[in-house]
Amino acid sequence: MKTNKSYTKRLKVTKSGKILARAKGQNHFNAKVSGRGNLAKKGSQNFPMSNKEITRFLPNA
Repeated sequence: MKTNKSYTKRLKVTKSGKILARAKGQNHFNAKVSGRGNLAKKGSQNFPMSNKEITRFLPNA
């Protein structure tokens, strides 16, 4: 089965097998957001996925 490329661009699989994703809402309309709000969006967040979803979207992970 092919890897779903739209998912692989958004997610990162760590060495231990955890899946990390960017926080949502970072692409545009950030001028209205306070500095504290922008800082809250930085960094990666844990992205829970079931084993079924992992094998479907990230078969090489």
